[in-house]
Amino acid sequence: MEPDAPIEGRPRVLVVDDEADYRDTIRVGLEREGFSVGVASNSHEALDLFQRSTPDLVLLDLTLAGESGVELCQEMRALAAVPIIVVSARHAEAEVVLLLELGVSDYVEKPFRIRELVARIRAVLRRSQSGPALTEKVSRPSEIVIDRTRREVRVGVKMVDLSKKEFDLLSLLMAEPGRVLTREFCIDHLWWDKDLADTRTLDTHIRRLRHKIEDDPSQPRYLITVRGVGFRFEP
Repeated sequence: MEPDAPIEGRPRVLVVDDEADYRDTIRVGLEREGFSVGVASNSHEALDLFQRSTPDLVLLDLTLAGESGVELCQEMRALAAVPIIVVSARHAEAEVVLLLELGVSDYVEKPFRIRELVARIRAVLRRSQSGPALTEKVSRPSEIVIDRTRREVRVGVKMVDLSKKEFDLLSLLMAEPGRVLTREFCIDHLWWDKDLADTRTLDTHIRRLRHKIEDDPSQPRYLITVRGVGFRFEP
C-alpha cells in the first residue's frame, strides 16, 4: 500500500493489522491527535513501508492472516531501533515475555480505548527520545540481582518481596546504572494512565524500595536521589 507523505513535524506511526476495522479506527483516532499514520495489512506491506519511510513508532498486531507477528517484530528490530507497541487479543504470558525480550516497548490488549492507546504511544515516544533503552540487558550488581523474566529480586542471598510497581521501578532504574532518570521519565513509564499532579506517589515507592533493599534506608547505597532532577541506581 502506498504510504501517505509524512506530515512535517508530526510523529509518524505505522499501523500493522489485518483487520480493516481496527486499522481504520486507529488511523482516524491517531490522525485526530496529530499523528501522521501509515497502514499495512500484512508483513510484506509492513516491511516495505518500514524500509521506505522509517516510522517513529510501530503498532503491531500479532495475528496477521496466518503470518507471525513475532517474526515481523524480529525483522523490524534488525532493520532499525524503532519503538514497537504490540496491539493484540493474544495475551499468553510466555509470549509477552518473549516480546519484551525482543525489544517491544509496550503491549496493549484488544479491545482498547483510543485514548489509552494514544497515552501509551506518547509515553513510549518520550522515553525513546529522552531516556535509556529499557530493552538492554539489566545490570547485575554484586549484591542485587533482578530477574525480569521471573520478576524476582535477590539482595545477597535474600529474596525480596516487591509489589508490581516496586519491581517495575527498580527494573527501570537498574536498566542503566549510574544514569539519572528524571521524575517525569519515571512517571511517564510507570503511571502513564494516571494524571499525577505531583510526584508523591513516586517518592512513596522509592521510600518503600529503600526499606526493602537498603541496609540503611536513611543513607541509601543503591537508590540515590539527585535533588531537583530524579533518581539513579548505583551498583
